[in-house]
Amino acid sequence: MVKVSGHLQGKKCPCSKQGFGIVEVLIAAAVLGFLYVALLNLQGGNREALLRIRGRDGATEVAQNIIDSLGALGIANLTDEKLKNGAGVIQPIIIDPIKRTWEGQPGVLSHKMTVDYRAEVTVSPDAEYTANTGSLLLSAMSSSSYSHVYAKRLDVKVSWHFKNSVQSITVSGVIR
Repeated sequence: MVKVSGHLQGKKCPCSKQGFGIVEVLIAAAVLGFLYVALLNLQGGNREALLRIRGRDGATEVAQNIIDSLGALGIANLTDEKLKNGAGVIQPIIIDPIKRTWEGQPGVLSHKMTVDYRAEVTVSPDAEYTANTGSLLLSAMSSSSYSHVYAKRLDVKVSWHFKNSVQSITVSGVIR
C-alpha cells in the first residue's frame, strides 16, 4: 500500500463522517412536504366528490318519495281541474324547501350535512296511457268519440345548491 499524506491509499479514513448532510435532510423534508400537500389535496377532492354524490343520492330519494306519495293519492286527485291556476293553465306543483340531513365522517372530522332541495312536479296525461273510443250514431249521422286517461306521467325535477352552482336531476314516473 502507498501512503498518501499520512493515510493508506484505498482505505477510508477512520475519522470520516457516516451520516446525512444538511442538504440531504433538506431535500428529504421538501419531498415529504410535497407529498403531504398532494395527499391533503387528494383528500379534499375525495371529500367534495363524496358530498356531491350524497347530495345527488338525496335528490333521487326525494324524487322517488314524491312519486310514491302522489301514486298513493291516486290519479283521481291529480285531475287537470285541480292543477289549473286561475287562468286555466296547468301549473307544476312546487315543493320548497325539502331538507335532508346526514351525519358522516368523510375525512378526519365528523360533521352534519344538510341540503335544501326544491322539487317541481309536472303532471301530464300521456298518449300511451289514453284509451280512445268512438261510436257512429246512425240516427244523427255523426260520430262521437271520447278519450279516457287511465294514467298520468310525473316529471319530478329536484334541484339543490352545491358550491357556487345549482345541481338538478329529473326523475319520471307513471301513476295509475
